[in-house]
Amino acid sequence: MFEILNRILHKRGVTLDELDKEERKTFEEWQAVLSKEELTVKDIKNFCEQQLAIIENKWGDYGLEQARKAELIPYHHIYSTLKKVVDSPKQIRESLEKNLQQLL
Repeated sequence: MFEILNRILHKRGVTLDELDKEERKTFEEWQAVLSKEELTVKDIKNFCEQQLAIIENKWGDYGLEQARKAELIPYHHIYSTLKKVVDSPKQIRESLEKNLQQLL
């Protein structure tokens, strides 16, 4: 399955050697995820957290144009929403535990 990434790079005329440090890291993370037989909820959560960190680092880059930063907003929203969906059962459980503790 991870061969898809290699084909995409090849189609765009990019080699692994041409990727910068951040792009290479992302490529390797995607490759690790795609090579698994089955993804876990933890895999999805980790992936979303990594993508959010990459986006937020780009937002902190003063050399990046504001238009490019604005293009990242929908991606950030999607990854943060997915992370919230994954985390919500835990948060609901914690909220319920707090309510039960207050009853004691």
